[in-house]
Amino acid sequence: MADQLNEQILNALENVIDPELGIDIVNLGLIYGVDADATTGICTVTMTLTIAGCPLSDYLNDEIEAEVSHFAEIKEVKINLVWEPAWSIEKMSREARIELGIH
Repeated sequence: MADQLNEQILNALENVIDPELGIDIVNLGLIYGVDADATTGICTVTMTLTIAGCPLSDYLNDEIEAEVSHFAEIKEVKINLVWEPAWSIEKMSREARIELGIH
């Protein structure tokens, strides 16, 4: 059940689009993990940013919280921002790289 909820939330996070690149944060490789606990109602999203000091961090946090909050099981969203492992182009999905012209 928890794995299914985590997968559903990860799919929902594909609706969060990086406004500078026009690609969702999942396919950009910014989401490192989703841990939803339906018992406590807490969902922790572990993620990174492309660069430290990214001006979009508040925007992305708000959008993530909005998407995850649609799930009835979730009462609180926590963003766990990490810098290791560091983000790189290799973390992007094949589709995202193609869309951005990176081969």
